[in-house]
Amino acid sequence: MRIDFEHILNKIHQKVTAIDDKGTVASYIPELAKINKHHFGIHLRTLDGNEYGVGDFDKPFSIQSISKVLALAQAASFVSNDILKRVDVEPSGHPFNQLALLEIENGIPRNPLINSGAIVIADILISNLKNPKEDFLNFVRDLADDDSINFNLDVANSEKITGFKNYAAANLLKSFNNLENSVDEVLDFYFHQCSIEMSCKQLTKAFYLFANKGHCLLNKARLNESIIKRINAIMLTCGFYDEAGEFAFEVGLPGKSGVGGGIVALLPDKFVITTWSPGLNKKGNSQLGMTALEQFTSKTKLSIF
Repeated sequence: MRIDFEHILNKIHQKVTAIDDKGTVASYIPELAKINKHHFGIHLRTLDGNEYGVGDFDKPFSIQSISKVLALAQAASFVSNDILKRVDVEPSGHPFNQLALLEIENGIPRNPLINSGAIVIADILISNLKNPKEDFLNFVRDLADDDSINFNLDVANSEKITGFKNYAAANLLKSFNNLENSVDEVLDFYFHQCSIEMSCKQLTKAFYLFANKGHCLLNKARLNESIIKRINAIMLTCGFYDEAGEFAFEVGLPGKSGVGGGIVALLPDKFVITTWSPGLNKKGNSQLGMTALEQFTSKTKLSIF
């Protein structure tokens, strides 16, 4: 039976935008606090060549922790399973910037999608890229087939001057010899990585290869299928910090959120869907985005379960 995705997305958008509680915009990064929490967009791209957008799906926003998946993909293309010597793959059960486990577990982050793990991935990229920030940005541009994608330097600077816990995490990692490069160099890359601005539409293109066995939309970039399988598994179990179980239970898709309000989720061989609503719930995930994706998989009956 053919699913009328356009009708479903319009209904979800209409219903979700009517919700009064839209969450709270992240304020610990001052530049993000300026964003209007009433923005809301959805974009869906199916592997059979169709795409659908509703609301603010074409408006760029700071992708923040969604970038961690793309950084992990590039790092895995260089060192693959060697990553597991420096980062684990277990859910943390703690907030994304928690430090306690890092010290208890001798400087090995629980997974690459919490901040400490992503900082280690940033270190790996710096060690393997000739021009790290430029090369990573070009990698993302190739995935999305869009050279207009760029860093938001105001956001990167805002993160730099308020990123006290990230400095603490990086210094702790360094004390356990789990950073090869200087703390300042690694965090400069990390803050720029998180500051990348993309729209829902651009993100569905960039994440297409995770639903398509490692082949990106126009074959500008490819990743090994086994790497893609592992990254999808990490997204399912760790993509929403200490709300990962809830997302798996309610939505049933691998995905990744960011404190800029974006969420990307996918069903292998079927589709990629991105939502953006800047208001966050208490766990740091988009309040309306979580609701919209639960409604989407409930209405379409499309999930991995």
